[in-house]
Amino acid sequence: MDEFRITRTVPILRIFAVEKAKEFYCGFLGFAVDWEHRFGDDSPVYMQVSRAGLALHLSEHHGDACPGSTVHIELMGIDAFHSAITAKPYKYYKPSIQHEEWGARVMVVTDPFGNRLRFAQPDNPVANR
Repeated sequence: MDEFRITRTVPILRIFAVEKAKEFYCGFLGFAVDWEHRFGDDSPVYMQVSRAGLALHLSEHHGDACPGSTVHIELMGIDAFHSAITAKPYKYYKPSIQHEEWGARVMVVTDPFGNRLRFAQPDNPVANR
């Protein structure tokens, strides 16, 4: 048996523009900015956004993450989430929900920096554990 327990996982996603990130993650997806950090006035930002128990770190720092990553996020209530975000006047993205043969309804959303958030509602959540 392991002698440790992982208590939280927080993906880090590379961003290149704070305002564009806030427009997408907060304005479109409904996340809230929990905190922002800069080493100085002219330094890159490192910040945390969260919604419904999911936290993401967004970083302008070179080397923190590679743009174009994918984060797989399991959730329940994908239809409600889809309805909430597609009702917003965000002109750059109108995602759809697809049923995947591996047993989930999936909505993939790509941020302005090429990172993909794969929201997946498993057909049988208990069996996928």
